[in-house]
Amino acid sequence: MNTEVRVLEPGQIEAPAGEIRFLFLAGRDLFARRAERFRLLSEDHPLGDYLAFLAALADAQQNALNQFPTLSLPDPKEQAFCRDQGMPLLGARSWPRDPAWRAALTMILRYMSAAALPAAASETVVSLIHASEAGLEEMADKILAGDLGAISPGELPFVAAALQVYWVQMASALGEQAFGRLEQGGMCPVCGSHPVAGIVRSGGTEQGLRYLYCSLCASQWHMVRIKCSNCESANGINHYTLEGSTGAVKAESCDDCSTYLKLLYLEKDGGMEAMADDLATLALDMLMDNEGKACGGPNLFFHPGMV
Repeated sequence: MNTEVRVLEPGQIEAPAGEIRFLFLAGRDLFARRAERFRLLSEDHPLGDYLAFLAALADAQQNALNQFPTLSLPDPKEQAFCRDQGMPLLGARSWPRDPAWRAALTMILRYMSAAALPAAASETVVSLIHASEAGLEEMADKILAGDLGAISPGELPFVAAALQVYWVQMASALGEQAFGRLEQGGMCPVCGSHPVAGIVRSGGTEQGLRYLYCSLCASQWHMVRIKCSNCESANGINHYTLEGSTGAVKAESCDDCSTYLKLLYLEKDGGMEAMADDLATLALDMLMDNEGKACGGPNLFFHPGMV
């Protein structure tokens, strides 16, 4: 493992915050692009079968998003209140979920039932199709609370996929102007979730800027670099890479809170996608675990029992 230590003040490396675009919402083609990336990464990868499965699941998500019905959303008064109070408008744990998210799950399951799935995955699809509404809502509550280990490894990706579709649909329907900054810079301003990774952008006025990538709604929000996304400390920030890697993915760790988050450098590989490339670099997570660092954000397709 290679380690870098950099001591820089955030103001030295980025333009003033008022000159930087704060928020990017996920595009309506998000899941199609994610599927393409999963397929590419699955080739000759130790987790190739699982990555290929997630490519098909992302196709199912795109299909569900394309058919998603119109939803009741916060009105301008509610939007203004949350912006003024620094609260996530579509809080993952506070927003009253519409039953439409379960309809998205049904669409995903039906799409996947036509795919060539392993026997265990096919059995899970059938089980979830016949699951009770209360049971599905309980699973959703646990996922959104970050208790991924409480869900079976087989069920987690399907239920998480439906929740992602639901939140992407709501956020994209509202538009960027509906959302404001949170007091906690490391939490998603759209839904209040933790980031799955950080993206260091490339090109134009965004060259070198870091955006955190939401694990639920895939929104990206700006946070200055060389600052812990978990505790916001600027002290003891180290960067780790795998020996022999291109350096396109690094783990940024914090000595103060002993957490880390991966950073994806688009200048080195412009095709990277946060959810997909995070899963494809689990070797880096294992090395960080050996260093005594805990991941600062979840990947909803990674079950704690997988390793």
